[in-house]
Amino acid sequence: MLPRSSGKAERMPGRYKGEISKKPVNWSAIWPDIRELILPRRGQLLLGLLLIIVSRTAGLVLPASTKYLVDEILAKHRAELLAPLVLAVVGATTLQAITSFWLTQLLSKSAQKLIAELRCKVQAHVGRLPVTYFDTNKSGQLVSRIMNDVEGVRNLVGTGLVEFVGGLLTAVLSFVVLLRISAELTGMALAVVLAFSLVLQRAFSTLRPIFRERGKITAEVTGRLTESLGGIRVIKGYHAEEREEKVFQAGTDRILANVLKSLTGVSVLSLSATVLLGLVGALVMYMGGRQILDGRLTLGGFVTFTAFLGFLVAPVFQVVGIGTQLTEAIAGLERTREILNEQEEDSEPGRNRTLGPLQGEIRFEDVRFSYEAGKPVLHGISFDAPAGTVTALVGSSGSGKSTTIGLVAGFHSPTEGHVLVDGLDLSSIRLGSYRTQLGVVLQETFLFDGSIRENVAFAKPDASEEEVLQACRIARVDEFAEKFPDGYQTVVGERGVKLSGGQKQRVSIARAILANPRILILDEATSSLDSETEAMIQEGLAWLMQGRTTFVIAHRLSTIRRADQILVMEGGLILERGTHAELYAARGRYYELYTRQHGLERNLFLAPGEGDEANPVEG
Repeated sequence: MLPRSSGKAERMPGRYKGEISKKPVNWSAIWPDIRELILPRRGQLLLGLLLIIVSRTAGLVLPASTKYLVDEILAKHRAELLAPLVLAVVGATTLQAITSFWLTQLLSKSAQKLIAELRCKVQAHVGRLPVTYFDTNKSGQLVSRIMNDVEGVRNLVGTGLVEFVGGLLTAVLSFVVLLRISAELTGMALAVVLAFSLVLQRAFSTLRPIFRERGKITAEVTGRLTESLGGIRVIKGYHAEEREEKVFQAGTDRILANVLKSLTGVSVLSLSATVLLGLVGALVMYMGGRQILDGRLTLGGFVTFTAFLGFLVAPVFQVVGIGTQLTEAIAGLERTREILNEQEEDSEPGRNRTLGPLQGEIRFEDVRFSYEAGKPVLHGISFDAPAGTVTALVGSSGSGKSTTIGLVAGFHSPTEGHVLVDGLDLSSIRLGSYRTQLGVVLQETFLFDGSIRENVAFAKPDASEEEVLQACRIARVDEFAEKFPDGYQTVVGERGVKLSGGQKQRVSIARAILANPRILILDEATSSLDSETEAMIQEGLAWLMQGRTTFVIAHRLSTIRRADQILVMEGGLILERGTHAELYAARGRYYELYTRQHGLERNLFLAPGEGDEANPVEG
């Protein structure tokens, strides 16, 4: 298989652990991302701010009318003013309702569109990352980050941020009115609110890393769950359902612990805010009562002050709710930025050449490669694969065959040395233009949850029906597809689960045939086929390889006897090279591998003394 395993497939119940990062928000790093989100939508946000100004100003009419009602209408018995006052209140309330509805429609829909755009942007970026990134990041974790981490940004461009600004606006307007009614009472209330704001600042600096850690844990748990569902047959085959339950429970327990910790913080904030409201209310009651008794404050003024004080203190409660949402949004934005900052394959320095039609000549010049520093896998290999020839790689497991093929496919870049394509260094070529002329058939066949036809046509979506059917005939897909009730429209299930291993492999080969590549990679392409099916499909493979530069990895050495050159690899080195006849005659490592396998196959399928000794050099 081409991608190298990260070696982290097995996880036991205790694997979900870690510490919450205490790093503060790096505003200088994250501000450009926030600005990039806001600037394209500044028109909508400005309209939203205008609406919130109108809405909040209209909302102040009702409490402001209280003083006029008490001091002017009731105290002075001016009944003729009652109806106009009520109409003004009704009009203001209606205006507040309309603008609030418009605001929600405008910004909530804008926020949801942003979430969809961000998800598409992150998915597109992830799809262009190098293979090495996926060796160390599980697909389930990436799914979680694409789908969940961007959710919180709706509070940056949705109603959350505007409501937050609206709350501050209301507080400022209320503060002005309160000062006019009683500067003494206002100063006392403001002092308490400012003291509480310091508590809020400290609380949110504690909550942000908790939300950030929650995203990380959720991604890990989702990743493991995705793996478990994908490997359900292995789990059931080894009766490991209970173990997987413990693994998942360990993850959900950690999510629960994180949520409880954040809920505790939010609850403490709500408690503090409630205490604040009670304290301010008690002080206003005492001091306001004294001022009324002393004749320094009217009853209407006191009632109005109390109403407007609620508008001054209310943003504090709003900050607890919206501030928590904004904190969560920033944490998600940080994690999204981490992915978007990963370098795409074609953005590597020096990749500036776009290939035209290839001849297909491949050359390795003293290529060395390491997955990890200090642990070399290839130790300076060199060979030529002329255009239109077949190069076979053989050797024991771990000898470097798949790594070499991965370098041909551009999945990795050499640590030292050069891989040349038609004389051009592959590290200088934009991989998009290269891989359009590359076909790959892997040992581990991957099919999408679609029809047989869709999976074959994946290599060339605009292919005609006749082209698809021809590829299927060459790969012998027609022999089983046409027996299904739905024919080529038969849905194969997730990862092709409804097809046998051999059937999936034939679909994969048909896909490569339809792609019509200049360079072809066959990594154990017939490993899932029985001998009879393999013999039938060799004809299709022979047609596919004709005139193409082909690289073959095959443990069945009988399938590569007609290769133009065979490279025998051991320990990251090329020990022998030549044709089948040359290597067999040399009586070296290839001879040892071939005769051992040939003898094993004969012992498995022939009775003692049956058959004549075959001449392995011929054919």
